[in-house]
Amino acid sequence: MSESFDDELERIKARKLSEIMTKKYTGGDKKMSHGYVELNDQTFDSFVSNADKLVVVDFWASWCGPCMIMAPIFEQLARKYEGKVLMAKVNVDENPEVPQRLGIYGIPTFVFFKNGKEIGRLVGAVGAGGLEAEIKKYL
Repeated sequence: MSESFDDELERIKARKLSEIMTKKYTGGDKKMSHGYVELNDQTFDSFVSNADKLVVVDFWASWCGPCMIMAPIFEQLARKYEGKVLMAKVNVDENPEVPQRLGIYGIPTFVFFKNGKEIGRLVGAVGAGGLEAEIKKYL
């Protein structure tokens, strides 16, 4: 019984953390329907360093064809891994400071963080299989 109680507690904690992080970084009162948060130069460091889960950040731009190909895939995976992974997007045109600091030279770039530290990255339109394999690798 205690094992299922502990599992239930962990699910509740994960859901509440996701809700809190979404409210804090989007100003919204409820979870965004697409499953990820949009970060900017001011909110990025705090979000990544305060997360107790794997964080996947998509650095993208609206004019980038490969970014547009990956956008629905990222959204689908954000929903699939909700509660297990925190997923976020940073528009590099509107927020140049963080991409410059991290050495983001090609987009889309997906950067993986754990405990506030970068643990990996993928560059380009890697498809659903490529992105999901990398997420699973770090879970």
